[in-house]
Amino acid sequence: MTLQELLAQPELTDRLLNEAQTTGFVTAMACSPNILPPQEWLPYLWGGEEVAPFNDGEQLENYLELIINMWNHFRPALLNNQWTWPDGYNLDAQEIVNEAVRDFCEGVLQGWQLTRDDWENIMPPESEDNALLGGVLLSLSMLYDPETSIATLSEQGIEGLEQFEEIFNAIPLMLCGITLRGAELVDEQ
Repeated sequence: MTLQELLAQPELTDRLLNEAQTTGFVTAMACSPNILPPQEWLPYLWGGEEVAPFNDGEQLENYLELIINMWNHFRPALLNNQWTWPDGYNLDAQEIVNEAVRDFCEGVLQGWQLTRDDWENIMPPESEDNALLGGVLLSLSMLYDPETSIATLSEQGIEGLEQFEEIFNAIPLMLCGITLRGAELVDEQ
């Protein structure tokens, strides 16, 4: 069973992050400088509730297996500079980026909130590394809400959509880079 099939089950509708949000959140956990045990972050995938919204143990077990497999795939890909956008995450002529990209970025940003202290501890505000982190977060925020970003850029006299294509294409490199730098800084401590 795929994650999409599991999430499509009627009893789970609107009770868990959607597939793209989940992918983003798990990516954020895989990027984290300090590896958090899954039991610390899994409940955020269903809104932080103490009780998971699954009908039975098998359904929960299938879900957890899919999530852990995703993390186990993403972490080495990020550390080996091989992470890429999943299939179906694309630029869009009308909407700048498709809904999957927006939801993915939302998931990463939600995950970052959970790991924020870890990042700020190893990349304090006055450090060069903090500027790197800020660039990654700004880029994700721009793809999450391109309309607001376009309006803001337009107010500053910057026109055109090419920067969104550049940001979209750079996200894999940015996520790999920030993961590698975070791992280096943790090793140095």
